[in-house]
Amino acid sequence: MLTLAFDTATAVATSALVDGAEVLGERTSRAQTLLEDVDALLRQGGAHPADLDALAIGIGPGSFTGVRIGLAVARGLALSLDLRGVGVSTLDALAAGAPGALPVIDAKRNEVFTLVEGRPAALAPHDVRGALCVGDGAVRYREILEANGAEVPPDGDERHQPRARFHAQLAQNLGDVSEIEPLYLRLPDAVPGAR
Repeated sequence: MLTLAFDTATAVATSALVDGAEVLGERTSRAQTLLEDVDALLRQGGAHPADLDALAIGIGPGSFTGVRIGLAVARGLALSLDLRGVGVSTLDALAAGAPGALPVIDAKRNEVFTLVEGRPAALAPHDVRGALCVGDGAVRYREILEANGAEVPPDGDERHQPRARFHAQLAQNLGDVSEIEPLYLRLPDAVPGAR
């Protein structure tokens, strides 16, 4: 099954073209260039958009705008190509790329998104407990996490970035892409002004 997977929830967007267990191509960039990355992946894999069988979409938690960009692209592709897909937690994909590690995503506002007893949560960095922490939140709050006894790999370690190949690997139970919901753990920063 030829799967296009992508996640735009963090500062570094990731996309991959996967055929079964074989990764045909993978890219990292920004959410704003996702469609260019999709085009490049298809060309690299010798495929056409009509060859796609499924989508695996990162649903967050992460940047409100980034998550919305990813879902909008997924819905457009699904509608135009008659594709089914599945949402995959960015935290789960990050953890899949670093077995045994606790995923920690920078949530801004002096918070991180992580897993607590297997469930997504927004926490203050000093409340995070893990032996090995990975993700952009682990890098940003390295001193605090290490003071709590956690190990944080060096900044350039690839385990700190979600990889779309793991979204494809975790994709189960394909359904209607228009029904995929983002994983929000708090209200957006931008709110309508009072008059």
